[in-house]
Amino acid sequence: MLGLPRGEVFLVPWTSEWEKEFLVEKRQIENIIGQHTVAIHHIGSTSVARLSAKPIIDIAIEIKTFEYGLACVSGLKTLGYQYRGTAVLPERHYFNKGEPRTHQIHMYESGNKYLVEQLQFRDYLINNETARIEYGKLKQELSQMNKHDKHQYAEDKSSFVMSILNSINK
Repeated sequence: MLGLPRGEVFLVPWTSEWEKEFLVEKRQIENIIGQHTVAIHHIGSTSVARLSAKPIIDIAIEIKTFEYGLACVSGLKTLGYQYRGTAVLPERHYFNKGEPRTHQIHMYESGNKYLVEQLQFRDYLINNETARIEYGKLKQELSQMNKHDKHQYAEDKSSFVMSILNSINK
């Protein structure tokens, strides 16, 4: 299953289909804006095997300079993405696709600290089963408590995420 209706928060069990969906999307993005990209990463919980997630494919696109983000807007629109600007989330161009939402793009300048943290956290969960299980339980609990508040759901996960990042970056 892929797609999260506006205003809802729920998790579904991990599926290998998410990785396939990411790879299809990555190829399409490369064909359209590849000249501006350094790398395209699968991020978020759908990128971590055996971790339940909101059914949205999160994609981080690393671009050479932040200004290249605007040059990518029209191309990504041809793939069905809506440009939401740079004020939605810090230091990134943000795009989403679908209603219900199926994909999100977080576009960062190469080396951006938020991009680095996204990749570090993803890799930590991939390589640490105990943390992945603990995070999965927390997400399940929080999704039940915040069924209609994605911002509170995200905020409530932040202390867990920060504790992992702090342990990595000691």
